[in-house]
Order: sequence, then structure tokens, then C-alpha cells
Amino acid sequence: MKSILHPECLCAAALGVFLPLLFFSSALAITSDGQALLDLSESLVGAGWPPRSWNLSLSPCTWEGVECDVNGSVSALQLGGLNLSGTISPSVASLAYLITLNLSLNNLGGVIPPELSSCTSLNFIILNGNQLTGTIPPQLSRLSALRVLDLSANALTGSIPSELARLRNLQTLNLFSNSLNGTIPPQLGNITSLQQLTLFSNRLTGTIPPSLGNLKVLRVLRIGNNPLSGTIPPELGGCESLQVLGLTQSNLEGSIPPELGKLSNLTSLALWMNKLTGSIPPELGNLGELTSLTLYRNYGLTGAIPPELGKLGKLQTLYMYRSNLTGTIPPELGNCTSLVALDLSMNQLSGSIPAVLGSLKNLTLLQLFQNSFTGTIPPQLGGLVNIVYLDLSINQLSGNIPIQFQALVYISDFMMADNNLTGPIPPLLGYYGTNLSTIDLSGNNLSGYIPETLCNGRNLSRLNLANNLLQGAIPEGVKSCLPLRSLDLHQNRLSSAVPPELGQLSYLSYLDLSSNHFIGEIPEELGDLSNLVYLSLSRNNLSGRLPTTIGKLTNLGSLQVSNNRIDGTIPVELVNCSMLQRLALGSNLLSGGIPSELSQLSMLAYLDLSNNKFTGPIPEELGQLKSLIELQLGYNHLSGEIPSELGQLTSLSINLSLSSNNLTGRIPMELANLQLLNYLYLDFNQLTGEIPSSFYNWSSLLVFNVSHNQLSGPIPNIFAHMSSDNFAYNSGLCGSSTVGIACPDGTSEGTSDSGGGHDFVDTVVGAVVGILGLAFILLVVATFFMCRRRPPGQDRSEGMTDLEKGRSDSDSSYSFLDGAVNAGFTFQDIVEGTGNFSQECEIGRGACGTVYKAKLPSGKLIAVKRVPSQMEGSAIDNSFHAEITTLGKIRHSNIVKLYGFCYHQEANLLLYEYMPKGSLGEHLHGRGVVGEGPNDDGSGLTCNLDWDTRYRIALGSAQGLAYLHHDCKPSILHRDIKCNNILLDNEMKAHVGDFGLAKLIDVPASISMSAIAGSYGYIAPEYAYSMKITNKCDVYSFGVVLLELLTGKLPVLSLENGGDLVSWVRTSIALKKEIVEIFDPRLMLNDVSTLHEMMVVLKIAILCTSLLPTDRPTMREVVHMLSGARRELDSTETEERTLYTVSNETEGILQLATQM
Repeated sequence: MKSILHPECLCAAALGVFLPLLFFSSALAITSDGQALLDLSESLVGAGWPPRSWNLSLSPCTWEGVECDVNGSVSALQLGGLNLSGTISPSVASLAYLITLNLSLNNLGGVIPPELSSCTSLNFIILNGNQLTGTIPPQLSRLSALRVLDLSANALTGSIPSELARLRNLQTLNLFSNSLNGTIPPQLGNITSLQQLTLFSNRLTGTIPPSLGNLKVLRVLRIGNNPLSGTIPPELGGCESLQVLGLTQSNLEGSIPPELGKLSNLTSLALWMNKLTGSIPPELGNLGELTSLTLYRNYGLTGAIPPELGKLGKLQTLYMYRSNLTGTIPPELGNCTSLVALDLSMNQLSGSIPAVLGSLKNLTLLQLFQNSFTGTIPPQLGGLVNIVYLDLSINQLSGNIPIQFQALVYISDFMMADNNLTGPIPPLLGYYGTNLSTIDLSGNNLSGYIPETLCNGRNLSRLNLANNLLQGAIPEGVKSCLPLRSLDLHQNRLSSAVPPELGQLSYLSYLDLSSNHFIGEIPEELGDLSNLVYLSLSRNNLSGRLPTTIGKLTNLGSLQVSNNRIDGTIPVELVNCSMLQRLALGSNLLSGGIPSELSQLSMLAYLDLSNNKFTGPIPEELGQLKSLIELQLGYNHLSGEIPSELGQLTSLSINLSLSSNNLTGRIPMELANLQLLNYLYLDFNQLTGEIPSSFYNWSSLLVFNVSHNQLSGPIPNIFAHMSSDNFAYNSGLCGSSTVGIACPDGTSEGTSDSGGGHDFVDTVVGAVVGILGLAFILLVVATFFMCRRRPPGQDRSEGMTDLEKGRSDSDSSYSFLDGAVNAGFTFQDIVEGTGNFSQECEIGRGACGTVYKAKLPSGKLIAVKRVPSQMEGSAIDNSFHAEITTLGKIRHSNIVKLYGFCYHQEANLLLYEYMPKGSLGEHLHGRGVVGEGPNDDGSGLTCNLDWDTRYRIALGSAQGLAYLHHDCKPSILHRDIKCNNILLDNEMKAHVGDFGLAKLIDVPASISMSAIAGSYGYIAPEYAYSMKITNKCDVYSFGVVLLELLTGKLPVLSLENGGDLVSWVRTSIALKKEIVEIFDPRLMLNDVSTLHEMMVVLKIAILCTSLLPTDRPTMREVVHMLSGARRELDSTETEERTLYTVSNETEGILQLATQM
């Protein structure tokens, strides 16, 4: 039978047979290059990857990102910036004729395939901007044709292979922004073809090889931001083609080599943030092509600014701030007509400001603040027609502000604060300069009126005219300046009423009109300032009532209206200000009762209602204000008893004042729960009864004033050091050491009871106490003799050596010592080495003992801590030995080594590693205990700790503390972290000291509780009510140390400055102060990389000092965060990006501070 098929069926059948064969044939025909690319494609991941063009066509030359030579071989692979992840497949090595490999700016991980060395035609390897790990394959040295090797901005580790020196054709070697370590191979100086060498932002150590001076065609050399050492090799002056030399942030020492003046092609010289010393070589004036010279933050740079720099006609940027330069500004700088930015701030320059600087027509930035300039401001500076930033603050300038400044068109920041300027503010300031955003003329003696034109350009956001002699009213142009965010006019002679128009400034967050002569009522319109965080109207002549509209200010953190004539009652609407931390209404005419609703202000830290006419009882609800650190209710007409609920205010640490009221009844024994309180004033009342027995161990009080009452009974011995005036005019009080009146026989502080009691009960209690006391003494004596005798055959701790094997048993002394110290000396050697524990050898003192420096016969220095003999709990028992043995075995580079323990008769000695640079507290605040510095902010002290050193101290001490918490078994709590317990070696490396001692030493009740629970200012708030130490208490204390490093302030501040550092920082942030105002002014705060880093550390400090322990990180997390905080910059582009980051950082800090 014959079948009939249609032609269409035949075609279909044919296609079905031949198409698979065609594709199979194509697959078989794909080149080896194509297969290598397909293998690479499988190792890469990304959106839209692989591209559609990467298919099984005969040639890969048509594929996206692929280039081929004339023979059809793959010569270039351009896959940069495609957001690819994955790894680099070794199959790339099959591309035998590959000239260019560009996989930059992706997210590739894994290692660099050593197989790349097979691609012997490679000219360009560009892998920067990925996440590559591992080491640099030394096999790459086989690529003899290689001209560019860019592995920058990855996560590479290990050392730089010296084999790379074999790449004789290499022109560019970029390895910056990795984690490379080791030294810079001197062999790199043999790559004579090298034109660019960038190694910055790694972990390279050692010195800069002088051999780099052989690179005659080198144009770019950047090695900054590495922990290098040594000096700048003068041989670098031989790099005759060099255009960019960057050696910043590298601990380089010594002087700047004059040989650098031979680099006639140099356009940029960056040596900032090192440890360079000596004077600036005048030979730098020979660098005729130089456009940027940055030498700032070299604190050892001294001498005058060389006049020869005036020959640098092309110079655009000259930064020499934060050094120790002296002398005057050479007028020759006026010849640098290309200058755009000149910053000589924070030096010791003196003399007058040269008028010739006014001829620098291209200048946009002139920073001369914080020097010692005198004389008048040259009117010629008004010729700086392009100036944008002008800061002459913190000098000794006098005379008038030149009227010519009002013609500066582009001026944005106009700052001349803290000088001796007089006369009026230029009347048209701001009229032409419509870009004005910041004006700070505070701290002068300016007089006259505030100009109407300051906000003419409607860009003014910050106006500070405080501390002057200005008079008149606030002008229309200011009170209608809508962009204003901060207005500070305090301490002037301004008068008339507070303008209600200020209520229209909707962006305003800071308003300070205090210490003026304003009259009238507080405008209700101020309640419309919805963004207001800080409002101070204190010390004026304001009258009337507090407007209820203030309750609308839900962001308000501080309200200060004290020292006025405000009358009426406190409006209950204030409780709507839920963010309020400071409420100061003292010294007014307020009356009525204190509203119990104030207890709803849960964030309140400072409450001052003193010196008013309040009546009625003290509301017991005030005991709910758990965040309160100061409460002032004195000088009112309050009556009734002191509420025992005030004893719940366990955060009170500064002042509780109830003076000069009509309070009656007994002093509540619950007040003794306020174990952080420093000042308690109960004087001039009608209190009766005895001082409660619960007060007998209240060691935190510095002042306890109960004078002019009707108290009786003995005065506790713990108050014996106080002036008798504190207890005067209480006819029943006695105590010979205090008031000169001896108590009757049988009366002592041990029999006092705030609740009264019968003589019989007192007698029984006294007898029982006496018997128990005698039994205790006998027990201690017995234990003492038992513990002093060492059982025969007792094994010594491993790694310990007897101090004096030949000493007789009758001395009952034994000691343990780490062999590293050098055994073979006697107790007498320690006595002689400390000058018999003389004051001259004393290097520290604390609750756990006194520390001496001892020089052993071998010449070695050790630190000897002598535990006071009255501490019976320090007697040697098995538990104590076990603890000392454990602590003595701890070895960590950031922990002070405890060598051993020595007991000899009445001397209990701990032997430590000696730290020659003393404590962090000494460097930040000066010698002495915390609280003895000249000023809260350390302004009376110089401090040579730059930010880099402070950061390394913070990280090192965090690593030591994390080791104690997480790596010791069992975990060790420090219990007393503070600046004085962070010790520094010769390299300023941090070592945590006194770890674990608070647990070992049983401190008597007569010694401050800080000995066992931390030091004042460092104690975690939960300790006040839990009396329990946890690792989160250590974290809190460490957060305070971070704040000290950032601010330079003491942990405990004066009353007027907020009382404690944590509260001051939180209040300052909540009030939306400029973040830079929080930081230590002794630091370089104009460097954006430093500022960004400090802001990150500030966030960490805020987390560590969170009120709730559960909100605090662990120390291991702190180490991780601190390690990630370091983002040092070494390029202008990165600096600009960081400047943007810094500008956005403040809001995050504000949110964090208000949440924690």
C-alpha cells in the first residue's frame, strides 16, 4: 500500500532531524575561550546575569563585556560595575591571549586564583572594589607584561609578596584599603617603571624603605593610614617625577626632610596626623608646582611658619592646624594668590593678623581660631570677596568688627566668638551676604543694637550673640527669620517684651534669652514652636503666669524660667512635655501646691522649684521620678513630713535640698537608699527625732546639713569630717568630734534608731552586739594565725617561685611570683625599692590600696599595690589564694600583668607590671583623683592625646575587658572600670588594671561603697536598687570612659553643669546642640574623617550607658563596633562622601540618645 505525505510534513520531519544536529554541531564548535567564559559565568551571580548575548554562538567575541583580537581570541574581559557576586573561576586562566581583566566594583568574594599567572599576555588586572579575601598570589610575578595591578578596596590579608618586584614593566600598583600586614618590601624600589604606588589604609608596619627613592618615574606615592614607624626617608627626594606624596596617619616621627624640597613636580604633599617634630623646612618653598600642603595634627611641629612658603604661587590648600606652631603669620603668604583654603587654627600663633591676607581674592576658607592673635582685625580682610567660611574665634583680638565685612557676598559662616571685640555689629551685616547661615559673635564686649539685616537672605539657621553688651529689642528681621534653628542671645542687656513673633519660627529648636532685661509676660505663642528642645528665659524681669501652651512643646527637653517674677501655679499641662529632662522654675513667685502630676515626667533629671511660695506637703508621687539626679525644693513654705517615697529616687546623685521650709516629723530612714547622693540639705525646718541608724554607712554624702532643726541623739561618725555648722542649732545633737558636745555615757551611733526604742531593748541589743563583736574578733585572730602557717608539703602554684626560700618559719611569710619578674629578691628589697613605701614612690591611691613604684636590685621596675592592713578581709585564706592564682595566670596584651602576691607580717602586697605612662585619667584630666581637675571640661589642662591615640586606647581597653568577660573561665567582672584603672605603656597602649580586686578585698563599711561597686560617675544606675554587679555594669562604666575620651570632661561635673557626664551628654544631644560642641575642644574637630569616627564612637558610648542593662551590648559586641568605627580617609573624594555622612549622623545620635 503506497502512503502519501504532504510537503509540509516532509519539511517538518527534516527540521526535526537536522535542528538538533545543528545545535549539537554548534556546541561542539564553541572555542576554548568561550568554554572558559561559560565556566566563569557559572561562578558569578547577579541580576540579569548572564546577559542574553552570552549564548552558544560560534564566537564569544559578540558577547557583552568581551573583546577579541584580530585572530578571534579573547583579549579583554570588561565586567566592572555590574553588581556581581560569587567568585573568580580559575577557568579564566584558559584565556591564553587575555590582555585586560576588569572585574572591578562588584561584590566578588573568594581568593584571587593563582592560575591567573598562566595568562602571560595580561597587561591589566583590575579587581578593585570587591570583597576578595586571602593573600596576594606571589605567582602573579610571572606576568612579565603586566602594567597595571589594581587589587585595592578588598579584604586581602597577609603580606605584600616581595616577588612582585620581578614585574619590570609594572606602572601601577594599587593595594590600598585592604588588611595587608607586614612590612613594605624594599624590593619594590627595583620596579623602576613604577608610576603609581598606593598602599594606604592597610595594617602595614615597619619603616618606609629608602629604596623607594630609586623610582625616578614615580608620580603617585600614597602609604598613609598604616601603623608604620620610623622617619620619612630623605631618599624620597630622589623621586624626581613625583606629583603626589601621601604619608598621612602613619605614626611617622622625626623631622620633615629638607630633601623633599627637591621634588619640583610635586603638586600635593600630605603629611598630616603623624608624630613629626621640629620645624617646617623652608626648602618646601621650592615646590613651585605645589597646590596642596597639609601638615596638620602633628603636635610636635614647632617653630614659625617659613616665609619661603610665600613663593608657592600655585598653592590652593594650606592646612597646618592643630600643631604647636609659634610666631606670627608671615606676610609673605599674601603672595600665594591662588590660595583657596587657609587653616592655621589651634596653634600657638601670636601677633597681629597680616593685612596682606586680604589680597587673597580666591580664598573661600580662612580659619585662624584658637590661637593667641592680638590687635585689631585688619579691615583689608573685607577684600576677601570669595570668602565663605571665616573663623577668627578664641583669640585675643580687640577693636571693632570691620564694617567692610558687611559687603562679603558669599559669606556663609561668620564666626569671631570669644575675643575682646568692642563696638557695634556692622549695621548691614547680612544685607549683601545673603548666604549667611551661621553667625557666632558670642563672648565679646559688643555693644549697640542687633542689626535688622542679619537674616536678609533668609538662610540664617544659627545666630549666637550671647555674652555681649547688646541692648534694645530683638529686631524684626530676627524675630521673623523663619529658617532659624538656634537663637542664643543670653547674657546681654536686651529689653522690652519677649516678641510673640518668635512663635512663628517653626524650625527653632534652641532658644536662650536668659540673663537679659526682658519684661512682661511669656508669650503664649512660644507654645507653637513644635520643634523646640531647649528654652531658657531665666534671670530676666518676666512676670505673669506660665502659659499653659508650653504643654504643647512635646519635644522640649529643658525649660528654664528661674529668677524671674512668675506667679500663679504650675500649669498641669506641663506633664504633656514628656521629653522634659530639666525643669528649672526656682526663684519666682509661684504658689499653691506642687502638682503631683509632675511625677508623670518620667525622663526628668533636674527639678528646681526652690525659692518660691509653694505650700502644702511634698507630693509622695515625686518618688516615681526614677531618672531624677537633682531635686531642689528649698526656700518655700512646704509643710508636713518628708515623704519616705523620696528614698525611691535612687538615681539622685547630686543634690536633694529641702532647706528652709516648715517640714516636721522624723527624717525618713529610707533616704539612706540614695547611695549615690552627694549633697543633702534639710536645714532650717522643724524636724525632730534622731538621725536614722540607716545613715551610719552613708558614705557618698559630701555635705549633710541638718542645722536649725530640733534633732537629738548622736551624730554618726561617718559625718565627723564635715563642718560643725551642718549640725548647729539642734540642742539635742551630740558628738564630741563634730559639735564639741559629748554624748552621755552609753549613747553611741550604734544605739540610735529612727523609730525610737526603750532603754531595756537598747541594753540587750548592745550586749548582744558586744558579745558577737568579741566572738568575731577571736575568730579573725584564730583565722589569722591559721592562715599564716603554711601546711607542710603544700605544692606551689604552677609557674610561681618562692620569693625568699631561706626565710625562717618564724616570720610566717610566703610569696608567689611569676618567674618572668626575676625571682631571688627579698621582702626587704621591695621595702628598699619603694623607699620604705614613701610618698615619693607613690604613683596611685584607691579604695583597694596604695600603689608604689619599686626598683628591684636587677634594675627592673614593678608596681606594688599595698593593701591597707585594716582590711581584715584581705587576710590570706584558701579562697583568696585561689583567686590570686587565677588572676596571676591571665595573659593578654591589654591587661596589666599580675606577677604575684606577697604577704609579710602586716604587709599585703600585690606585684604588678609597671606602666610608665601612668593612667588615662592623668592624661585626660591631670594627676589626682577624678573630680580634682581645674575645670569640668579640662580646659585648665593641656592634653597631648590626639583622637587616634584615644581611639586606640578605647579599642585596646575594650579588648582587655572583653577578654575578662568572655575568654576567662570563669568569667571575671572588673567592678571598677574607670580612666584611672586604664594604664598606658611607653607606646600609649592601653592595659586594664585592678581587675577582679574589688571581689577579693572585703572593704569595711567605713570605706566608700565605690570600692566594691565602682567609682562615682561610673556606677551603673541599676546598682542603686539591685546592689548586684553584672557584666553590664562593667559595660556601663566603659561607656562613661568612652564619653570621657570624646568630651575631655570629668565623669562627675559641677552642679551647674549637670552633675554627671552621662546626663550632660544626653541632655546636650536632646537639646539638639551641635554635636561638635560636645566633643573635646582640644581635639581636631575640623577633620571630617575624625568627626565621623567620633560620632560612631559616641553612638557606641550611648548604647553602653543605656539606662536598662538589657539595652547595653556585650563587651565583645563593643569591640566589634569599635573596630568597625575606623574609617580613616586618605583622599578628597572619600572625604567629601564622609562629610555628607557626618551631616546625616547627628539625627541618628539624637534618636539613639532619646531612646536609650
